[in-house]
Amino acid sequence: MQAIDASHDINQQEDRACTNVFADGSRTSTSTLLQTENAVRVFVNGELTMRLMCSADHLIELVLGRMRTEDMISSVDEVDQIMVCEHATRVLVYLKDREANVNHEHVDTVATCCTFNSNLNSMFVKDEELVPLEPIPWTVDQVFALSRKFEEDTPAHRATYGAHSCYLAQGEEILYCCEDLGRHNAFDKVVGCAMRDGVDLTKCVVFTSGRVPTDMVAKAIRAHIPMLISKAVPTDLTVEMACAYDLTLICSAHSDSFRVFNDPLGVASADRS
Repeated sequence: MQAIDASHDINQQEDRACTNVFADGSRTSTSTLLQTENAVRVFVNGELTMRLMCSADHLIELVLGRMRTEDMISSVDEVDQIMVCEHATRVLVYLKDREANVNHEHVDTVATCCTFNSNLNSMFVKDEELVPLEPIPWTVDQVFALSRKFEEDTPAHRATYGAHSCYLAQGEEILYCCEDLGRHNAFDKVVGCAMRDGVDLTKCVVFTSGRVPTDMVAKAIRAHIPMLISKAVPTDLTVEMACAYDLTLICSAHSDSFRVFNDPLGVASADRS
């Protein structure tokens, strides 16, 4: 795969004036750092396929990861070339030996995303059925170690409190940390990083800052990631889906406690010696 990123000097934070208003009636003029929003159009083999509202970093990884978690590709071996324009507003993807399926033209918007991400068609979606995952061993100490590292915070969130964070780890080792306006984007970015480096996702854990609706679980299952941890909460359907596909699901993960919603290997219920 040939990857070309022509973008440069894209500002990801802006300092904006504001007025602090306090309960005692006092007011102060100040300024604060805000996350910038970057609109990206993604063309696949010449077809406008996605619109993404994101932070303007790791765009190649974002698009690769999203194509993986949206069932468009299985590996970078299917991609001939991916290019980011100089303004980071357009990404061109050329797939090997693939033509658009004109029978798949419906619009598929990610309804639970906190940005305006949307798939404009499904011409390149493979329509492969989700399959159960192969659970990986984990330990209570491992989850607490990752939770402590997560609580140390990440640069964009520390500066603006306006970014989601996502870690991809093996054991207690964090392989990648990505941030973005949207939790889906941050997830896709770490998946894309792993794809570019040839990391085996079936041995990995994702730790996300965002809540976990069913589309986040579907991303993990499509990427063959067997364990998903969040500092936030799932939904009822999320838990049902995790159980159906043997995804280890841990939420409300903090340095002092976490909740296990699905545990195919029975680790949480095992006696600790």
